[in-house]
Amino acid sequence: MTQTPTVRILLADDHALVRRGVRLIVDREPDLEVVAEAGDGAEAIDLARANDVDLAVLDIAMPRMTGLQAARELAVLKPGLRVLMLTMHDNEQYFFQALKAGAGGYVLKSVADRDLVAACRAAMRDEPFLYPGAVTALIRNYLDRVRHGEEPPDRMLTAREEEVLKLVAEGHSSKEIAEMLFISIKTVHRHRANLLHKLGLRDRLELTRYAIRAGLIEP
Repeated sequence: MTQTPTVRILLADDHALVRRGVRLIVDREPDLEVVAEAGDGAEAIDLARANDVDLAVLDIAMPRMTGLQAARELAVLKPGLRVLMLTMHDNEQYFFQALKAGAGGYVLKSVADRDLVAACRAAMRDEPFLYPGAVTALIRNYLDRVRHGEEPPDRMLTAREEEVLKLVAEGHSSKEIAEMLFISIKTVHRHRANLLHKLGLRDRLELTRYAIRAGLIEP
């Protein structure tokens, strides 16, 4: 059986206690290892140059150079390096800025013990890690565009699809949506698939790209 290669992680946060906590979460996993620690964005860039790392986990707010600035620099310096933003801010604007800076995911510190490992693995599969509030923001923005006539007619949603989309935006699971609308889970899944098709998307990563392309993300 082939052993999964260990993901080498660069961790940057200006609080030593946070770095220690993150290291404890990550180092419990056999396929993840923190190999370098930085106290700010500038140090993170120096360490990325000096170390062979696969993934950078960056705090958004750091002295000298923020995580957002560091992410932009790292995208140029090491294009193959995956980046996750780690933050205490459940803030849509920060999330949008993180996407534009090249981050593949956005993890809230308050739930890092639950989400961080999954986000690291998703990043290494080139899949985005979107916390529920971020998905909600993208969906609501899309619905606003539809209502204001900014989407072409062939992309317009049916009343039922919009109903499903609203419930998704409110964070309901497929099972809950099925029960609320008195339809089968299979039908909910079909509506979800139709929504993605009408948006011209295949998955969440393309939803993110759509949001940037359609101007849902403020410059």
